[in-house]
Amino acid sequence: MKQHTVIDSPYGPLTLVADDGVLCGLYMVDQRHRPPEETFGERDDTPFGEVTDQLKAYFEDELKEFTLELRMSGTPFQRSVWEQLRRIPYGETRSYGELAEALGNAGASRAVGLANGKNPVGIIVPCHRVVGANGSLTGYGGGLGRKQRLLDFESGTALF
Repeated sequence: MKQHTVIDSPYGPLTLVADDGVLCGLYMVDQRHRPPEETFGERDDTPFGEVTDQLKAYFEDELKEFTLELRMSGTPFQRSVWEQLRRIPYGETRSYGELAEALGNAGASRAVGLANGKNPVGIIVPCHRVVGANGSLTGYGGGLGRKQRLLDFESGTALF
């Protein structure tokens, strides 16, 4: 059974979705690949205490690595990409090609990009830490402005 809540963040409202009490979605306003609202279940803040506590600590720069149980639906390849995303340390970036190499398929950078864009638990699974081969900002489901702000925040250069 799914439930959802909406919390405030420095990056705008975040919709959190849980499936039987386990986080399965974190979506920003106007996010690309955001599922329809009717799939989020009833509004209920109950299953999100630990999630909101860890997000608050992250936004206050007190938490560098999330330790939440996640239930992410996707293909085996997508799930392998998302696992690689969780291995990118706070404040660092990786290119799509580097992630493809880590998966043992250097030619799969485009497929990595597509899987990255379908990440259902942004911020916690840090798809914002993936950049182009030359370090340039490339697609981000939450918008390039948010991606830049998240990267600036983690590198300590944020202006807010």
